Amino acid sequence: MKKTVILLLVVAVAAACAREPKFTITGTIDGAGTDTVILQKRIPGGYQVLDSAVIANGTFKMEGVVDYPQMVNLGIKGKRGGLNFYIENSDITIHGHADSLYMGSVSGSAAQGEYDSYKALLDETNAEMTKIYDNYRKARMDGNEELATSLEKELEALDTKQGEIKKEFIANNPASFVAPAVLSELAYYLEVDEMESLLGKLDTTLNKVQTVVTLKDRLVQLKAVAVGQKAPDFTLNDPDGNPISLSSKIGGQTKLLLVDFWAAWCGPCRQENPNVVKVWKEYNKKGFDVFGVSLDRSREDWLKAIQDDNLTWTHVSDLKYWDCAPAKLYAVNAIPSNFLLDGNGVIVGHNLRGDALAQKVKEILDTK
Repeated sequence: MKKTVILLLVVAVAAACAREPKFTITGTIDGAGTDTVILQKRIPGGYQVLDSAVIANGTFKMEGVVDYPQMVNLGIKGKRGGLNFYIENSDITIHGHADSLYMGSVSGSAAQGEYDSYKALLDETNAEMTKIYDNYRKARMDGNEELATSLEKELEALDTKQGEIKKEFIANNPASFVAPAVLSELAYYLEVDEMESLLGKLDTTLNKVQTVVTLKDRLVQLKAVAVGQKAPDFTLNDPDGNPISLSSKIGGQTKLLLVDFWAAWCGPCRQENPNVVKVWKEYNKKGFDVFGVSLDRSREDWLKAIQDDNLTWTHVSDLKYWDCAPAKLYAVNAIPSNFLLDGNGVIVGHNLRGDALAQKVKEILDTK
């Protein structure tokens, strides 16, 4: 009897091991020879290869385990691009063509189904934005600034609408493994309170997701540079190699200081520069100044952009691109980004652009 019980336990353990969760990807790729497909996921600084397989007779198979549903990329070695999809421990089927794998189909992943539903929510506004952006570019090329400004406001309105759609998706799908990625898309635009609120809505089962861990770390950083906090000091060299500290630019005749993170290579930054110049010219004599922090790598490009855009204020940079120390200190992960400081170095505004910057500066200086 004892031997029978032991045997049954061994069989049960073996069966449990056999049922261990894993993913199985069965793929069919038309137009492929004996190419190698590579499964990888994005990590800080690049990609991590999860698996690879040789295509035989147009098919391939991969097996493995992931800790939780997550976005991965399936590409063909030697070819750019690939298919982005959500992998999870299930039987997944992929079909595509070697020349357009990014358009391939995925079935068998519940998280991918949720992601497809999320993208569908943005189809209408994406189509509108594409049409308006084409007209915006034409207006710019034709020199029709009035029309370009009007279209830019329409784009901003649609962008705001998309933001609300994304927030609604998070609220309606708090346990979805897609929700952290959606929140990450929003993170740049959120102030501390809203970021904390949206993170708090996520189900605790998502705490192991790396994106959630990263966002929580970012929240700590954001709290240190939130409106109402004293701006952290830093020192960088100006174009002549002279060290200039942020604190040296605060106070005295300067009642408001805009710490502006930008770069010569950043298109949106260059588009925003005329707005900053306009505000500087109107309010500089009343106490408004700008402290430009560049994320450039080339000194020549940096200096040329300063001259071309008529940026007549103080500029500093360590020419380290995204490794710029002050950018990390201020949790800047996209540019343009700015922080408006009062005469005591307290942050009174964040990411103010266009009319919003002019209105905030006018509101504060006109009361002094």
